[in-house]
Amino acid sequence: MKIKQLYNFLDNLSPFSSQESWDNSGLIVGSLEDDIDRVYISLDLDLQMLKTIEPNSLIITHHPLIFKPLKSINYDNYSSKLLKVLICKNIKLLSLHTNFDKSHLNEYVAKSILGFNNAYKDEFFMYSECNMTFDELYNLISNKLKLNSPKAVLSDKKHQREGVKKIAITTGAGMSLLPFVKCDCFLTGDIKYHDAMEAKARGISLIDITHYGSEIYFSDIMLKIIDEFLNFYDIKAIISNSKNPFLHLKGE
Repeated sequence: MKIKQLYNFLDNLSPFSSQESWDNSGLIVGSLEDDIDRVYISLDLDLQMLKTIEPNSLIITHHPLIFKPLKSINYDNYSSKLLKVLICKNIKLLSLHTNFDKSHLNEYVAKSILGFNNAYKDEFFMYSECNMTFDELYNLISNKLKLNSPKAVLSDKKHQREGVKKIAITTGAGMSLLPFVKCDCFLTGDIKYHDAMEAKARGISLIDITHYGSEIYFSDIMLKIIDEFLNFYDIKAIISNSKNPFLHLKGE
């Protein structure tokens, strides 16, 4: 099978044209005319994972290895070091990032993982009625996403006393979207100190669902999407996730 056949299939389900202007989703390494023997799926790349990947394979990741133009190929840094391995082993790389957040990942986490079945989509946000106390919501998020004491900000005490009425969910790092969110509590990852101060000023509570913890489901979703398509070409898809660089998750 040629990469372009899988690329076109995925483009129909999650159009690459819908990615954000700063993103770099698409074919990162290889040619659309390249033939592939097998497919691996991962949230990210790391050296330990690449050691297990067979040559002449395609890896589908959520996060692109390259976001900005490279001015040098310095094997001391992350992206160049991994590029060297990919090229030497003739491994191709295809990434679906913000286009896939919008089309699949945010909705899957909101409904299938967290159980907010009535959640509705608004670009990068999934909104849902909640009607839980802040503590109840915090415990639900911790258990469903298997997070060990995630960071949280209680911006308004009525969110505990009267309950959280409406939540918004954005997987990955969504705090740049804070000025546009309309909810009592925003669930997203990579929350920083000044983000927390800004949220308190706006009266929006926060729960940090972590970048890895909220997006690790990419591989499961992608496998379900492409498994039947690849079977037609007698190709197996294998989940081979990179490791979480942090130790936030229970059991890690």
